[in-house]
Amino acid sequence: MIVAAALPLVAEFGAAVTTSRIARAAGIGEATIFRAFKDKDEVLDACVAEAVGTDHVLRELASISLAEPLDVRLTEAADALRAHMERMGTVVSALHASGHRRGREHGPGSRSGDGPPPDSRAQSVTALRNGVIELLEPDRAAFRMPPEKVASAFLGLLFTRLQTPAPEGDASLTPEELIAVLLHGTLNRPGSA
Repeated sequence: MIVAAALPLVAEFGAAVTTSRIARAAGIGEATIFRAFKDKDEVLDACVAEAVGTDHVLRELASISLAEPLDVRLTEAADALRAHMERMGTVVSALHASGHRRGREHGPGSRSGDGPPPDSRAQSVTALRNGVIELLEPDRAAFRMPPEKVASAFLGLLFTRLQTPAPEGDASLTPEELIAVLLHGTLNRPGSA
């Protein structure tokens, strides 16, 4: 509850957010925060962990109905993944810009750095890929390649789209256009070039 209330405030104020403001947003007394967390840095670290964690987006992927057409399922997945990436980027960027570094020295075993360790990143990507594979599985027979490769292509296209700023005056691909390219390519008629 504290982290959920703190996330939008951290995205807006970065490390400058006060525990009294977090307490007001959570509808609790400020002392309650310090019963759950040692200090504000622990609250901020918990916010980063929540923002980069995949539990929320995996639940969203799992809630997409497999009865929907493939392009609808993938568009919903693209929207969920985009929202996850934007939330993660907003929180981490706000904290980084305000001087907070995830994993500050909090005692033995602490590590420094701005993100999860490489194994954690790999596990997150694998979990996301598996979530997308489940959405593709009902249409396995329609693909020229295994759903595992289609899921990797989908995530590659999506993450590249999210990380590449659109040139001035040139809109980036919409989720629907990205799905159309993934499923049908860019040629009017396959084999026409």
